[in-house]
Amino acid sequence: MDELICVDALDRQTGTADKAYCHRYGILHRAFSIFLYHGDKLLLQRRALGKYHSGGKWANSCCSHPRAGETLEVAVERRLYEELGVKECPCREIGSFVYRHSFSPELYEYEYDHVFVGEYEGEVHPDESEIMDTRWYGRDELIKLMNEEPERFAPWFITALPMVLKEI
Repeated sequence: MDELICVDALDRQTGTADKAYCHRYGILHRAFSIFLYHGDKLLLQRRALGKYHSGGKWANSCCSHPRAGETLEVAVERRLYEELGVKECPCREIGSFVYRHSFSPELYEYEYDHVFVGEYEGEVHPDESEIMDTRWYGRDELIKLMNEEPERFAPWFITALPMVLKEI
């Protein structure tokens, strides 16, 4: 199990803990969300049904946690390749936010989420254990869906998307 970086409200490291522990007890930890775009389209993934939360929900192109001792930049590059088979896609951080969501009394997301964007137009090769589908969504279509059917999306996506749309 990966050791995650526990942080305070200013994203200063306070220690490390394994992923299951952080999510079981709602420990604030560092995370990242990546949005790949090309023109006015964003690449979204539909999370695999077997994921421990948000299975079947649409989310950003890729998301995860840096491991203990790993920089965000290295973690972003690693996860783009592991989840989507994407190499050599420079990404830049556009902001961050903290969110907390309870999926059940035993499962929480409490993350200091760093949001990255990267321009990309190549092929993707999703890891089927992580992703059940991918799709390029147009800006207007996403805004309409967010207004009319927010339940289709993972909880962190709802906060991150407006940040991204203002930036690209």
